[in-house]
Amino acid sequence: MADEEAGGTERMEISAELPQTPQRLASWWDQQVDFYTAFLHHLAQLVPEIYFAEMDPDLEKQEESVQMSIFTPLEWYLFGEDPDICLEKLKHSGAFQLCGKVFKSGETTYSCRDCAIDPTCVLCMDCFQNSVHKNHRYKMHTSTGGGFCDCGDTEAWKTGPFCVNHEPGRAGTIKENSRCPLNEEVIVQARKIFPSVIKYVVEMTIWEEEKELPPELQIREKNERYYCVLFNDEHHSYDHVIYSLQRALDCELAEAQLHTTAIDKEGRRAVKAGAYAACQEAKEDIKSHSENVSQHPLHVEVLHSEIMAHQKFALRLGSWMNKIMSYSSDFRQIFCQACLREEPDSENPCLISRLMLWDAKLYKGARKILHELIFSSFFMEMEYKKLFAMEFVKYYKQLQKEYISDDHDRSISITALSVQMFTVPTLARHLIEEQNVISVITETLLEVLPEYLDRNNKFNFQGYSQDKLGRVYAVICDLKYILISKPTIWTERLRMQFLEGFRSFLKILTCMQGMEEIRRQVGQHIEVDPDWEAAIAIQMQLKNILLMFQEWCACDEELLLVAYKECHKAVMRCSTSFISSSKTVVQSCGHSLETKSYRVSEDLVSIHLPLSRTLAGECLFFLFDLIKQYNTLIEEMLQVLIYIVGERYVPGVGNVTKEEVTMREIIHLLCIEPMPHSAIAKNLPENENNETGLENVINKVATFKKPGVSGHGVYELKDESLKDFNMYFYHYSKTQHSKAEHMQKKRRKQENKDEALPPPPPPEFCPAFSKVINLLNCDIMMYILRTVFERAIDTDSNLWTEGMLQMAFHILALGLLEEKQQLQKAPEEEVTFDFYHKASRLGSSAMNIQMLLEKLKGIPQLEGQKDMITWILQMFDTVKRLREKSCLIVATTSGSESIKNDEITHDKEKAERKRKAEAARLHRQKIMAQMSALQKNFIETHKLMYDNTSEMPGKEDSIMEEESTPAVSDYSRIALGPKRGPSVTEKEVLTCILCQEEQEVKIENNAMVLSACVQKSTALTQHRGKPIELSGEALDPLFMDPDLAYGTYTGSCGHVMHAVCWQKYFEAVQLSSQQRIHVDLFDLESGEYLCPLCKSLCNTVIPIIPLQPQKINSENADALAQLLTLARWIQTVLARISGYNIRHAKGENPIPIFFNQGMGDSTLEFHSILSFGVESSIKYSNSIKEMVILFATTIYRIGLKVPPDETDPRVPMLTWSTCAFTIQAIENLLGDEGKPLFGALQNRQHNGLKALMQFAVAQRITCPQVLIQKHLVRLLSVVLPNIKSEDTPCLLSIDLFHVLVGAVLAFPSLYWDDPVDLQPSSVSSSYNHLYLFHLITMAHMLQILLTVDTGLPLAQVQEDREEAHSASSFFAEISQYTSGSIGCDIPGWYLWVSLKNGITPYLRCAALFFHYLLGVTPPEELHTNSAEGEYSALCSYLSLPTNLFLLFQEYWDTVRPLLQRWCADPALINCLKQKNTVVRYPRKRNSLIELPDDYSCLLNQASHFRCPRSADDERKHPVLCLFCGAILCSQNICCQEIVNGEEVGACIFHALHCGAGVCIFLKIRECRVVLVEGKARGCAYPAPYLDEYGETDPGLKRGNPLHLSRERYRKLHLVWQQHCIIEEIARSQETNQMLFGFNWQLL
Repeated sequence: MADEEAGGTERMEISAELPQTPQRLASWWDQQVDFYTAFLHHLAQLVPEIYFAEMDPDLEKQEESVQMSIFTPLEWYLFGEDPDICLEKLKHSGAFQLCGKVFKSGETTYSCRDCAIDPTCVLCMDCFQNSVHKNHRYKMHTSTGGGFCDCGDTEAWKTGPFCVNHEPGRAGTIKENSRCPLNEEVIVQARKIFPSVIKYVVEMTIWEEEKELPPELQIREKNERYYCVLFNDEHHSYDHVIYSLQRALDCELAEAQLHTTAIDKEGRRAVKAGAYAACQEAKEDIKSHSENVSQHPLHVEVLHSEIMAHQKFALRLGSWMNKIMSYSSDFRQIFCQACLREEPDSENPCLISRLMLWDAKLYKGARKILHELIFSSFFMEMEYKKLFAMEFVKYYKQLQKEYISDDHDRSISITALSVQMFTVPTLARHLIEEQNVISVITETLLEVLPEYLDRNNKFNFQGYSQDKLGRVYAVICDLKYILISKPTIWTERLRMQFLEGFRSFLKILTCMQGMEEIRRQVGQHIEVDPDWEAAIAIQMQLKNILLMFQEWCACDEELLLVAYKECHKAVMRCSTSFISSSKTVVQSCGHSLETKSYRVSEDLVSIHLPLSRTLAGECLFFLFDLIKQYNTLIEEMLQVLIYIVGERYVPGVGNVTKEEVTMREIIHLLCIEPMPHSAIAKNLPENENNETGLENVINKVATFKKPGVSGHGVYELKDESLKDFNMYFYHYSKTQHSKAEHMQKKRRKQENKDEALPPPPPPEFCPAFSKVINLLNCDIMMYILRTVFERAIDTDSNLWTEGMLQMAFHILALGLLEEKQQLQKAPEEEVTFDFYHKASRLGSSAMNIQMLLEKLKGIPQLEGQKDMITWILQMFDTVKRLREKSCLIVATTSGSESIKNDEITHDKEKAERKRKAEAARLHRQKIMAQMSALQKNFIETHKLMYDNTSEMPGKEDSIMEEESTPAVSDYSRIALGPKRGPSVTEKEVLTCILCQEEQEVKIENNAMVLSACVQKSTALTQHRGKPIELSGEALDPLFMDPDLAYGTYTGSCGHVMHAVCWQKYFEAVQLSSQQRIHVDLFDLESGEYLCPLCKSLCNTVIPIIPLQPQKINSENADALAQLLTLARWIQTVLARISGYNIRHAKGENPIPIFFNQGMGDSTLEFHSILSFGVESSIKYSNSIKEMVILFATTIYRIGLKVPPDETDPRVPMLTWSTCAFTIQAIENLLGDEGKPLFGALQNRQHNGLKALMQFAVAQRITCPQVLIQKHLVRLLSVVLPNIKSEDTPCLLSIDLFHVLVGAVLAFPSLYWDDPVDLQPSSVSSSYNHLYLFHLITMAHMLQILLTVDTGLPLAQVQEDREEAHSASSFFAEISQYTSGSIGCDIPGWYLWVSLKNGITPYLRCAALFFHYLLGVTPPEELHTNSAEGEYSALCSYLSLPTNLFLLFQEYWDTVRPLLQRWCADPALINCLKQKNTVVRYPRKRNSLIELPDDYSCLLNQASHFRCPRSADDERKHPVLCLFCGAILCSQNICCQEIVNGEEVGACIFHALHCGAGVCIFLKIRECRVVLVEGKARGCAYPAPYLDEYGETDPGLKRGNPLHLSRERYRKLHLVWQQHCIIEEIARSQETNQMLFGFNWQLL
């Protein structure tokens, strides 16, 4: 970089010549004759200076220099005084009536369905929130970028054009007449400055030379510094560019990524600096490397450093202009005038046109700034918007052609501005009249499509380019914009120009008429189907435009006639070959007809006939299947006849309104099945404003059924609308037709009605079409019907089908209905429609139609049509009576009612049908009763098995193994101490889901296992976002922090396998995964697999170990009670520990143990503990031990995020920890849902906990007992301060339930002594459990009272209750021990209520723990949901007094010294002083963050989101964490982090800390919920926001207002709290397997 240094001094000298201060420079410019020259001279000196370091610029310094040396002087020169003061004045002179905010990609826009002139009229977030439209039917959408807020544009809105901020006449907005005008001097200066600035900006932006600047800027000595500049394109992916740069520049990955990101954002980037030759070499290298990976080389140029500097500054100057123009309308007008002024003696167009024409060659960053310039100037001034639009149309063809061959997105093309001009009604009219814009657009289409014309001048899109054709659609869209609002007043010129455009449009249709003809392929299989997609797509694009042209024509009669003639001429021109072909004569029924011959198998056919359809005035798209069979041809002909005669629901064809048409469409959709709002809307035709008219009529024909916690709301058809069902509704596809027919017949059957589905009475034809009904009445029609029926009677004939017959019945019914309607409206002699008489004539077979029908009725194969034939014969009767006037009553019945007179003939059939239905019902009832009796009998005989599979695990425990044992209620339901009830065990026989074999669970048998998943969890954390160790190599997990920040949860789906079967299954999964190519759903190295039965994600198995029954001899227990007090028990335990210590110390210092005075006899020795009862240890089978070790190692690996190591001393710690945490999580969940502790456990939770506790008992035996003893001593040191352990934590910094679980499970290790392997007897255990539990409970009570929160609104209890007195005195005692660190003025009742609330979760957890450990049945109150009885039941089950303070009284002498030591701990006193960090009890229940009811509030929040790491406000993906409420910048390189050497996105990184890798996010701009787990897994999940129709709207595609569904959000909360997120992700990935899925790692 030596050349930079050398150049530095010379640069400083040049700048020294210039006037020093902005004021002086401004006055120096004032003295110059030609400002432009002086200005350029100034820039020529300074710009290369300031923008010298292109590769690694100091942006802040650059900006400071530009402000100081260029912009501030310019502003002084413009205002003639301090610019800050002037701009402030202008700022306060008021806001403007037009908002003019330009949308960035991803921003939310709002449109009002009630008030917008068309759907392109949109508001920005701020204007919408402050407008009347907020309370209307609005739509929300995500902008693709480049749009413009229409607030303040009176032509865009029917009502409410202004929001509160832009309302004229409001304080702060400017009225046109009272605008604070700029003084004349400033305007004069602006007229001097602006043209120079614009000219410089334009000249530099479109400068093409790579080495030389314009001569007026070349005043310095030229340096030899060049840049190799890489430009953005859409052909190469990120990775391609990174690869090419790494190879060509030999740079690091990080540098290549930096370059690539900048290129993608700005559009170009200097990637190398140096001499020309070096840059040229780099250019060639990049090109050649990029050609290796793509057909197109990257676009690279070598530019002189000064050209780069001036081009960069030109854009910065553009931004400055934007700022200045935002202050005053006068500035904008001067700017626009300067842009539109054509230079004298120059062939160049005006400056703004030059910019437009250069647009396709510009890079992204330049385009954005120049488009913003246009938005903030021309589009803010209506008069100049018109002039700009005229320039735009003048060069329209060229601009569109360049856009079509460009590869950048439309949103950054100048052509995207068309929507801003063409949709303004007055402007569109002006452009049609003055510049014939319709012709310009259609001619552009004709000029860009010729490459697709064949030799007959017809389009042929075979082998088209999808991208290119997609760009042509933009031109078609412009035509739609121009025609979007119909004129109300027609001038002669408008008429003439419109017709000119229409003729031009007909030329396009002529090229489409009959395009892509195909011939029927016979005898040989078609290898590749012709590509029909593009032709259909173009035709669908043009469909709306055809309708718009027709609506424009329909506005003016004179115009309509001319257009009709023009269209007819065009059709005739296209049909010349067909008209000139030969004719043949056909004769039938005494009639003869000349026809053109058309041979289906030989002649060409095309489905594209837009001219004919335009002429017909309708766009009905028929796709004719090539006929395969003769019968199909007849069926299709009959169907067409039904459509012609019966389909009258078009205003102008039949006497119907648009509403009736929509209602009929809805009825027929809902006859198929109940549908959600979106599905109905999708199937209805839209008008030019994308409206279907659905909301106006839906409630007349259907009722809305709200959704549950999943699925969506649906509309169901009202019963009274069913009568309008027409089986041959012309919008039904074949599938829909058969589905609707099946549904309606099924419904009628259920209602015990006949299955006839006759057509509903059709509306009358309008006069112009009234003759169509004569088709029904003609001889040929009768001949057709008779022929069909005659063929059907011949059962051997194969010339008919049931479908054909149904259609014939339908036509017959239509004819009879028509005659009946006419007879009811007019006297008989006036009705000329005589369908009845013609149908009654005898045919060639000497039978009339009625006789034929009677015969058909008797054919067994036509049983299904019997009801329809009956209906038709009754209708014949009705019409006959009406003709004969024999029954006057019928004449008055309405056509839509069922024919009452015919019900007599029905009676017999109805009675018969009713009798059959009743018999069937009684038969069903009898069978159900038999089944029920069998079931009861079965349950009685197989009671054991039945209870084993019961949903209510509580019942399962109540069955004893011995039949002679009395019921449990006779025993005590106490889990701890000498009165402990018996363990309830039953013989457990389980079936393996893999081999289906049964096996009894015994400790000596081979292991059976439960599939399970171990995961890290933050579901209970009191410290969300606490920093997490990415690897737990150095962690000591024996003690759990009281904030439960990170726990290890073990869940099971409850499915059982043999251990051997599971191992085989897992090996098979591993093998098959190696042979698959798609991305694996699970990580086999981490032991993951899907449960073979329910497909839940699992990563381990829990061995199922039976509970060992323990009985207590009550006599022994009572005797021991006298002897074994708490004090004696503590001494015995300490003696045992002390003895071990001496034995194992081997010369090291033993752990000192102190006995306080008052602890009684210290003569106890090492073996004393054994004297209270021992037994030999349980012996487990090797198979079970293997599985125990496997499962324990998995918990260790996942809990600590370390490689597996079964010998690590921390393995047992993790086992105890997951037992405790899993119980706490399940207790928390039950409490959250308000469910009882034992009565509401799911089977999977019950089986999982049972297996987990018995596994934990067995796990101790697989470890060295010395190790367990060491852990136990550390655990006991918390509650027995006599044990001095150097790393004992303070009482307030641990979770005591974890200590309880660890201590209880580890305690039997004290009975072990080499070589004797003993364990405590039942009686010993009962005391051990009781005293451990009481000690830890007292410590927990102290925890709760020390951290009591005095600011809670608790319900008061009587102050004089015993508990309140005890609380006061105990609290006074401990406040002395803590030397006043806690206040002692808290009322006793408050302390008692706080204690009871705080300790309940702990007691509930303890009850679950001891129940699954010991199998003692809990009290009935814990099975039912009785909140008041729960507390006393817990105390009874856990051997506690209901006044917990009595515990301290009972053990006072023993506990007092412990209390003193606990409270005197300096660490504890320190914790109390730091009030804010202390955990209080009960811990708060976690829930997902509070979300606003209205979704637009969230969108508003997202619109203010700024990425913390990047200054630009380019498109961001704001994502909301539903755990903590943080908004993150997702899927963006700016916020990626490195974790263990891998790049991860902001969300994945956040999830690691916020949810231990598991998290729930809401993508705000897309309204999608995303569940993630680990680094590379995730899935989409329905968002909890629904529209009024009960549907979600992912991607805001429909845009309806959305509101929070509490039920759905609650369900999402439960998915999290039940630890089912991983399960949901696995299931989702299993059902949506993709070869290359979404890269979750970079979310």
